Order: sequence, then C-alpha cells, then structure tokens
Amino acid sequence: MSTTTEETTEPLTAADRCDRCGAQAYVRVVLPVGELLFCGHHARAHADAYQSVAEHIQDETDRLHAEHGSGARNAG
Repeated sequence: MSTTTEETTEPLTAADRCDRCGAQAYVRVVLPVGELLFCGHHARAHADAYQSVAEHIQDETDRLHAEHGSGARNAG
C-alpha cells in the first residue's frame, strides 16, 4: 500500500479499532468524506476498493511483526 499524499497523520493506537471487525486498526484510509480504519487483514482484503479513491493511506502494518512476533504477518 502506498501513501497518496505527504499528509502527516497521528499514529494509530490500541484505541483505534477496525471498522469491519473491531480488531486493532493498523491502517487509516482518509477519504474525501471521512476516514476508515482497518486491521491488517481487512486493509488487504479491501485495498482494491479504496486505493483509487483515498486521499491518504496511513499504513502501520509493519508494527504487527514488531509488536506480535513472526506469526502476526497473517493475522489481523
């Protein structure tokens, strides 16, 4: 996933939850009319739908491995 602008966005925290399943969010998608938060799994699942319309994509999925170990690559 790539960032579509150079916009700076606050880091995601444990309080930020995936809009699809409620797991911890690691991706913020800023749209012209709001934003969506996704866990790593749902960010990958819906990437085709939001990449062309997003104004900014903040992807912090690299934190999954650092925070949860090597098994996290396929997790939320």
